[in-house]
Amino acid sequence: MKREVTEYVALCDVCQRVKAEHQKPAELLQPLKILEWKWEEIGMDFIVGLPRTQSGFDSIWVVVDRLTKVAHFIPVKTTYSGGKIVCLHGVPKKIVSDRGTQFTSHFCKRLHKSMDTKLNFSSAYHPHTYGQTERTNQILEDMLRACALQYGTSWDKSLPDAEFSYNNSYQASVKMSHFQALYGTQCRTPLHWDQPCEKQLFGPEIIEDTERQKSYADHRRRDLEYAVGDYVYLKVSPIRGLRRFKVKGKLASRYIGPFKIIDHKGEIIRVHDVFHVSQLKKCLRVPEEQLQDDLTYTEYLVQILKTAERTTRNRVIKMYKVKWSHHMAEEATWEREDDLRPDYSELFASQS
Repeated sequence: MKREVTEYVALCDVCQRVKAEHQKPAELLQPLKILEWKWEEIGMDFIVGLPRTQSGFDSIWVVVDRLTKVAHFIPVKTTYSGGKIVCLHGVPKKIVSDRGTQFTSHFCKRLHKSMDTKLNFSSAYHPHTYGQTERTNQILEDMLRACALQYGTSWDKSLPDAEFSYNNSYQASVKMSHFQALYGTQCRTPLHWDQPCEKQLFGPEIIEDTERQKSYADHRRRDLEYAVGDYVYLKVSPIRGLRRFKVKGKLASRYIGPFKIIDHKGEIIRVHDVFHVSQLKKCLRVPEEQLQDDLTYTEYLVQILKTAERTTRNRVIKMYKVKWSHHMAEEATWEREDDLRPDYSELFASQS
């Protein structure tokens, strides 16, 4: 009896939709390609929501070189310009960023296309494309908090010191500072008594460190794969104000579906209308409905819940409240008898 109850609960469609998963994240880490030259590919992001300074700045534009990890922290207002980055390092081949409107706008795409720069966006609801920029944002915010607490000045006055301190700090992945990885020598500071000396540019070190970081991350992940033909539930975010299945906010279902996998596109792919594996949960009970070639299925009348009559000028229209297959009773709809009779004539045979 206990085994049957456990199996029934595990296969319950409602339980699979609403219960949270308490497991390791799905999919092993897929590191980005290791580059061959500096400032060939960059990552960028914005730190927003900062207090407005006397100069009118309210955001920070963070730009990070993917190879040397050298970063630039640029105070910006509502509008911004990439002139500083281009004049220092030239036009990049590829830019990795999130899906902010600053990057996904039609104008931005056309602008970068004209400069032969490729834009790579993170997957929707899976913003782990390039964690280096997010980590840099965290370090910068901590540094600015410390400066604000210690000196009480506007954060834009502390940005040059924060940028120099960050770029001159030791980087474990390349066994040297960011400046040394970029210029081949350590930048001299009042505390740097020894004469800076050039060091051979790294290569195998960053490859070894990338593999080490991947092994650490994979210990906390599941190597989860789905086959074509499997049924899965799709994880959805509780978007504020959005009503899903007549429930709004936090009480809305965590998963929707189930859906049938019709193709496998690769290890990582953008969302809509394909989905990252971390947003899926395996369906333990295969749905009874069969999808057609156009990814639709036929709904049929299950039960007539209520009847009513609507009177017009010349006639009386009979209405039926109908419960459809694959839907709950709360989702029943009112239908006219004229629309139902051609497909469900047997239901009205006794009334004739």
